[in-house]
Amino acid sequence: MSQLLLHPDLSDIAVKVERGERLAFEDGVRLFRSSDIAGIGWLANQVRERLNGNRAYYIVNRHINYSNVCKNRCKFCAFSRDLGEPGAYTMHLAEVLKKAEEGVRQGATELHIVGGLHPELGLDYYLTMLSELSQRWPKVHLQAFTAVEVAHFADKAGLTVRETLRRLKDAGLGSLPGGGAEVFSTEVRAQLCPEKLSPEGWLGVMREAHQLGLRSNATMLYGHVETVEDRVRHILRLRELQDETRGFMTFIPLAFHPKHTDLEHERGPTAMDDLKTLAIGRLMLDNFPHVKAFWIMLGVKLAQVSLSFGVDDIDGTVVEERITHAAGAETPQCLSVGELLHLIREAGREPVERNTLYQRIHRPSGHIDANWALTDG
Repeated sequence: MSQLLLHPDLSDIAVKVERGERLAFEDGVRLFRSSDIAGIGWLANQVRERLNGNRAYYIVNRHINYSNVCKNRCKFCAFSRDLGEPGAYTMHLAEVLKKAEEGVRQGATELHIVGGLHPELGLDYYLTMLSELSQRWPKVHLQAFTAVEVAHFADKAGLTVRETLRRLKDAGLGSLPGGGAEVFSTEVRAQLCPEKLSPEGWLGVMREAHQLGLRSNATMLYGHVETVEDRVRHILRLRELQDETRGFMTFIPLAFHPKHTDLEHERGPTAMDDLKTLAIGRLMLDNFPHVKAFWIMLGVKLAQVSLSFGVDDIDGTVVEERITHAAGAETPQCLSVGELLHLIREAGREPVERNTLYQRIHRPSGHIDANWALTDG
């Protein structure tokens, strides 16, 4: 496909992309309103290949959702429960360690740990968890606790966010996931999650984390009541912080799943919207190294297609994700490495196993097990 086949309305944006120029707010809005999904995908693929060549990254990881008890009951969430409510749970440390051990035996290089804002657990619960995990499996990266959780820990402990992050890092925290950002629109948050950490608070936690040498990801929840303008403003605020700190690794658009939530009447995003959001994220976030398709939310088939729409990371094996599945996701709870490799190769991409920080993983035995090492390649 050549630039001549693009819709004329996108021609000036295409020139900017070709020159490596930064796209503006108005460009982002026009892209979202355009029906030229093939043209948008083609442009995003140019940027994707400029940054990452033909590589498509994946990771062997294990998700651990330690508790669904949460003092915030956001309308878009089907996962959270009140303390004592039927279905509420909180894992003891032994259960967390058991799940981690299962993941490590299966070759996981990352433990991805998030949960609700538990009103009674103190900071020691989280510090002990990290300390035990890092002491038992020092090679395994601990990506844990959203910015919202970190702010909650700090508030409960009467500490600053910086001091809380420092203690978590000293206990073994390796990086932060990007969840909890939702959409930075004040109006949307007033409707859906009025008690949640503010956009300024989320960005502030990430700023502090980056200043302490902790890398993180960034997300945007889309497909509910937000406007395309809300989406673009959200993306631009992420870009502004990245200009300042350079601490974000990956942008992960999260497709809203309405089932079992207070927004069950909403339809959620379409496949066209999913691909467009991923592609526009790649085009607007010129300072983000990677864009990830979270196949748990998108579905496996669409995640595979997204590798031609600006995406260079298809996430990983995951194993036992609970949050999206509570909202009715019909995707599997895990994928084998063989399945991931097939998806990537069939899409014409070169699969590259990575760790959380995008360092390449080498498996000396050729098998997915606990025997692995980092490689300079």
